[in-house]
Amino acid sequence: MDEIVKIKGGKTGLQLSFAPGASFEAIRKDIEGKLASGSGFFLRGTLVLLPQDRLQKEEQEALQKLFHRNGLICRTMTPKRAADKPVRSGQVSRKAAAGEKPVQPAAAEMTVVNRTLRGGQEIRTQSSVLVVGNVNPGAQIIAGGSIDVRGTCRGMVHAGAFGDTQAIIVADHLMPTQIRIANYIARSPDQAEKAEKAERASVKDGHIIIEPIER
Repeated sequence: MDEIVKIKGGKTGLQLSFAPGASFEAIRKDIEGKLASGSGFFLRGTLVLLPQDRLQKEEQEALQKLFHRNGLICRTMTPKRAADKPVRSGQVSRKAAAGEKPVQPAAAEMTVVNRTLRGGQEIRTQSSVLVVGNVNPGAQIIAGGSIDVRGTCRGMVHAGAFGDTQAIIVADHLMPTQIRIANYIARSPDQAEKAEKAERASVKDGHIIIEPIER
């Protein structure tokens, strides 16, 4: 049976697609289950794009509210047009000058890396990061948002690098040489073993806590 809601990482965030014939109720419940699982795929601040012409307006609004309650940004995929370009801070769009609503700044993007990061390689970004691959020893990720590694993380990972203590780090196997969230630092034990489940690191009570999660 086809998965009801499929997720594909893109340059600007996560693109959702729905199984043909799936009812809105089934789609909503599947998304709620994914959000509740704490899988880390839907990272805080991530831009989620809904398929165009697949949902009714009220259904789109219901999903947008659902994602917003979970700290995500949700929009509908639309063809790119010149008028859709974001307006930088301090600029005024032509629409605003005409008395219409100004164009809103672009949502924070997610950096998607579809490869393994090898020793000596570095990802440094103000956004969240999704790595579909491993992070090998000697590699490092420094992200303003959260970090999700769909593989084994053995390098150095720093989430919330600009002070966001709500950022998290998730990996199928979380075994970093050093792990940092905002200004908090921790290291893996010298004899760390692979966990059977994916793990999530977060800041709780002034410490970095690592706990197992379901993907």
